[in-house]
Amino acid sequence: MSFRRDQITRRIFNWAQTALPSLSKTESEAIAAGDVHFEAELFAGNPDWSMLRDIPAPTLTADERAFIDGPCRDFCNMLDTWQIDRHAADLPPEAWDFLREKGFFGMIIPKEHGGLGFSAFAHSEVVRYISSHSVVGAVTVMVPNSLGPGELILQFGTEAQKSHWLPRLARGEELPAFGLTSEQAGSDASAMIDDGVICKGAWQGEEVLGIRLNWAKRYITLAPVSTVLGLAFKLRDPDGLLGDNPEPGITCALVPTDLPGVVTGRRHMPSGTMFMNGPTEGHDVFIPLENIIGGPDYAGKGWMMLMSALAAGRGISLPSLSAAATALSAHSTGAYARIRTQFNLPIGLFGGVQEPLARIAANAYAIDSGRRLTTAILDQGKKLAVISAIMKYHATERMRASVNDAMDVHSGKAVIDGPLNYLQPAYRAIPIGITVEGANIVTRNLIIFGQGAIRAHPYLLDEMTALQNEDRDKALDDFDRLFWGHVGHSTKNAFRAFGSSLTGKGRAPENAGKVRDLYGRLARWSSAFAMTADLAFLTLGGALKRKEMISARLGDALSEMFLVAAVLKRWEDDGRNEADLPLVRYAAETSFQSIGRALEATIDNFPATWARWLLRLMTRPGAHSRGPSDDLTEKVAMLAYQPSETRNRLVSGLHPPAPESGLGLLETAYRLVLDTEPLRKRLRDLKKSPADAKAAGVLSDAEMARLQEAEAAVQRVVAVDDFTPEALSDLFPGTTTDPRPDHREAAE
Repeated sequence: MSFRRDQITRRIFNWAQTALPSLSKTESEAIAAGDVHFEAELFAGNPDWSMLRDIPAPTLTADERAFIDGPCRDFCNMLDTWQIDRHAADLPPEAWDFLREKGFFGMIIPKEHGGLGFSAFAHSEVVRYISSHSVVGAVTVMVPNSLGPGELILQFGTEAQKSHWLPRLARGEELPAFGLTSEQAGSDASAMIDDGVICKGAWQGEEVLGIRLNWAKRYITLAPVSTVLGLAFKLRDPDGLLGDNPEPGITCALVPTDLPGVVTGRRHMPSGTMFMNGPTEGHDVFIPLENIIGGPDYAGKGWMMLMSALAAGRGISLPSLSAAATALSAHSTGAYARIRTQFNLPIGLFGGVQEPLARIAANAYAIDSGRRLTTAILDQGKKLAVISAIMKYHATERMRASVNDAMDVHSGKAVIDGPLNYLQPAYRAIPIGITVEGANIVTRNLIIFGQGAIRAHPYLLDEMTALQNEDRDKALDDFDRLFWGHVGHSTKNAFRAFGSSLTGKGRAPENAGKVRDLYGRLARWSSAFAMTADLAFLTLGGALKRKEMISARLGDALSEMFLVAAVLKRWEDDGRNEADLPLVRYAAETSFQSIGRALEATIDNFPATWARWLLRLMTRPGAHSRGPSDDLTEKVAMLAYQPSETRNRLVSGLHPPAPESGLGLLETAYRLVLDTEPLRKRLRDLKKSPADAKAAGVLSDAEMARLQEAEAAVQRVVAVDDFTPEALSDLFPGTTTDPRPDHREAAE
């Protein structure tokens, strides 16, 4: 043991200290802030399926169900998206009052503080429901319940802060916003120039120790109407009034917006989606030290607080909005593909339409599966840094793909904007979801694998911690134990990866039923991923942090594995419905194909030739990753195209549209077309038009009327909005109602 430690481990220890990256204070705080869960099993290469399957299925309480069926539905019925985005640029005043009255702003606040005390799953269901009808309404509700003063006070606030602020936030007496993004910093919050200096100043008629603040933030949702800002800034203490550290660092504090020097009110227009969003500035704003969230003891701990609180925005709000948009795309595109005909056939019977329709349906199933699993784990008290990042990135990216596919199938119907266009609001919201709560490029390239590798790997974080221990003997003892444990783990996993690459499957639970093979294939990819990640650490060391394209692809593989696990979990939670199996298999096959491609590209770009050769031999990334077959694609497309219990499950939980809305007209036409399909089949068999069949006496007056009603309903859906020049002038003041010279002269 001593020989190994002193003669072998010591040399590896010295090499590792230079090869592996050291963790900065900011990185250490970010990594320590979150929890790991099932992603660690996938990272280890030998998943414990019982851990996944033992997670309780998410459910709603009676009160939570009643809230969705009552206040949520009533709130949505108050909202007209066209009116909000094109005319009023805001929710109706009565809708704001209703949100306050019914406690929408206090969903996450415990009942003892006056809130609704909802679970993470209920919170997600509310956001998903409202998002299916109004993005503006959903964003207005989601922001006070995700990253912001409420969440931070709940986790870190003093008892005085909780007793004062939480009831007021729950009642809507205070409307919060959170100022994080600086004009110069963007995604690099550590580079923010917003400044707070410890000093003495006047507060409520007394001289107290406090902070003099100056800031310039942008993209801040609810800032134009907020009454209290949660503000992130860099705290300085040049005179040592608080302690010995002159640069405590990023700090979060509560700033009432009615204080002298606070500037709010101006608005941004985020992709034409008119929720309240805008810049805020502060000029020599003074607050007392007790306004630091958590009190003075939390000075300089803002980054840790933010990383912990981000789980709500990344894990609940945006995945819920994305799940709604994707389910809406599946619902509307399946129905439209059934009622819209070309060349005397419904377009849903064409293979070129079935491909995007299948992708949309499978994305809707997978995103919602991930959302359900994530909220179920959050409800166990976990702060999911990595899983939340996975869901934020992949839910919004799959939303983007699904809405774009829906636009393609709808074609001109979706391009022409107007009150009847049910896809344009979701389409306009895509870049918002992609950008906020950590831009997707940053999330994919730096967070999912970069943070996940350190937190989820069974040895890496402990090894890095040992390397930074200033007690060299203790560091060497710890590293010796951890490193050789790591070697043993990697050796076992290499043999596991090789064996499963030959058979195409790894260990699966015994009672997995008809998806046993999918569990086995997921285990196979977990082993291949784990071996690839270990060799990436070995060959690249600290350079892996800078090889963003490699780390991004490894993050893609980890994410796709998590989504497959979520799909399998949902299928079991839903009662193993055999009719849903095509969705399960399509989603899994698509992810397996993505994993194979990600690992293939990763290996292609390894700098070490021997590592590329070894990984190809041991993991065979090109094997067992063909993607869904044409037959499976057609089956999944038909699940969205035809009415069934599977289709109902796929698109459940959406707000029912008004009969005369664009979506309401589509639902009516879909029902009428399905109801009259036997009549159309009779006409096809007779090879007669409706008029000829009626003249021949084989079609009754009532049957003819039903066919005409269905055709009229279809025409109302296929039609697009158009406007008079005067109406457009109202929408866009200053435009010329008719630019033709002769008409202009006649008007004059």
